[in-house]
Amino acid sequence: MATEAAVSTPGRPAIPNHSQGDYHFVRSFVAGGVAGCCAKSTIAPLDRVKILLQAHSPHYKDLGVVATLRAVPKKEGYLGLYKGNGAMMVRIFPYGAIQFMAFDKYKKILSQQLGISGHIHRLMAGSMAGMTAVICTYPLDVIRARLAYQVKGHHRYTGIGNAFHTIYLKEGGIPGFYKGLIPTLIGMAPYAGFSFFTFGTLKSLGLAHFPELLGRPSSDNPEVMVLKTHVNLLCGGVAGAIAQTISYPLDVARRRMQLGVVLPDSDKCLTLTKTLKYVYSQYGMKKGLYRGLSLNYIRCVPSQAVAFTTYEFMKQTLHLN
Repeated sequence: MATEAAVSTPGRPAIPNHSQGDYHFVRSFVAGGVAGCCAKSTIAPLDRVKILLQAHSPHYKDLGVVATLRAVPKKEGYLGLYKGNGAMMVRIFPYGAIQFMAFDKYKKILSQQLGISGHIHRLMAGSMAGMTAVICTYPLDVIRARLAYQVKGHHRYTGIGNAFHTIYLKEGGIPGFYKGLIPTLIGMAPYAGFSFFTFGTLKSLGLAHFPELLGRPSSDNPEVMVLKTHVNLLCGGVAGAIAQTISYPLDVARRRMQLGVVLPDSDKCLTLTKTLKYVYSQYGMKKGLYRGLSLNYIRCVPSQAVAFTTYEFMKQTLHLN
């Protein structure tokens, strides 16, 4: 994939055209951002319910996934299922853009400069890309979690701006926005790594062994084979399911640490180790560390399927292949 073109005229040396590279950067950024927004918008209600279950909200503490999905609209209206989604969209566009762009960049660095190739470079590049995106957008994730945890009639924050202002003043300034960052990074490494690894491996194996059955020529470059849409969705869904299973307990710990003072037992969730031990001792494995996992399967499969499929589509639309 060329990111820089050379322009030459008779009698003159070739002159690099940097605008081509700059334009490629912008298109790649947009493709990743759109993919992220489409994926998260698809499963926004399930994300809200997941946060309520993970943090054992006192308003829905005895309810399961389906019961909570029914209870939220009754208590807060149907828009209650999308509470915190505005902050999510503000966060997810740069998050998706950075993650997909960083994955392509890290993959090239690992293969071309460090000589690491094969399936392992997908795993490493995916892990590094996920962690890069998290670090860049983490404060927005904290804001989104705080807003999504609120229940109608019990609001601590009135909106995104107020949440930023309140956390900054009352929770130690900038460090207040990075509570739970360590478990997030530890959890993101296997999650993003196995997502990209599984999708990339399934894609390459499918196109290598069953090109006519699973693939088709890219709309912007007929010489490049891409997966058919339904196969893309399937591969993305499988990738999401495997990655979530591996990293879910760390996601539970991350959410509890992010919510901080909002939780009545926040003093038990100050570090990753303490949080994992506390949740396990209080609620056990199934109802604690893996509480809400069934919901996560329901949400992560379509989310990852839409993310990878939209990104592949945007690559063709914006001529990135």
